[in-house]
Amino acid sequence: MVTLRDRERGCPWDLEQTWESIAPHTLEEAYELADAIAQGDADKVRDELGDLLFQVVFQSRIAEERGLFDLEDVAAAIGSKLERRHPHVFGEASVRSAAEQTVAWEAHKAAERRTSGGGDGVLDGITLGLPALTRAAKLGRRAGAVGFDWSRATDVVGKVEEEARELRGALESGDAEQAREELGDVLFSIAQLARHIEADPEAALRAANAKFERRFRCMERILAGQGSHPRDATPAELEALWNEAKRQVG
Repeated sequence: MVTLRDRERGCPWDLEQTWESIAPHTLEEAYELADAIAQGDADKVRDELGDLLFQVVFQSRIAEERGLFDLEDVAAAIGSKLERRHPHVFGEASVRSAAEQTVAWEAHKAAERRTSGGGDGVLDGITLGLPALTRAAKLGRRAGAVGFDWSRATDVVGKVEEEARELRGALESGDAEQAREELGDVLFSIAQLARHIEADPEAALRAANAKFERRFRCMERILAGQGSHPRDATPAELEALWNEAKRQVG
């Protein structure tokens, strides 16, 4: 990275980059890693971990050039944080379960925010740049930690159904703005349902996307074998093909 950023013999593209310009690439690499993990492809996971590590090295080198910190400082900071947030491992505290540790972890994070002047609000510190479904689940988890939550997953299903009815009402009234707002409420409620059944809403949606893509591509293959294309099929034919694709590829 030092060589790539060398002012005399480095790469012009790498030399132009800043924290801000690299940030979207960092997010993209994180998603590509998640995709490789979902595929269960160990070689891809290895490669994507390398790509993500490169992003850390890149950002750290930019900071070092500015006299702020270096890669060693980054590693030391996370090491210190892990020790601080695991007193039951590195200290005298004790926890009896993963759930109990999650509560303790959030308490440690809240204490750190207060110490660093980050505020004492229950929802403080939840990054705005997170994917919306992930952030919705985090907001719900924080609120749930102080008792503002549903008791059972089935109660959340009821909330999803309630919001869906309100969405239907907005659609039937022709109020597009209200429909968009109600759609947001449906999605927020679904994120809370995911949290209650211990599912990552982003991972669940990625899996649904992959399933849809798998089935649709199967439909295309069937039609291609018949010398046809989805655009040439009727809605009834597409429905029948979809059911056949479900049978073939799950």
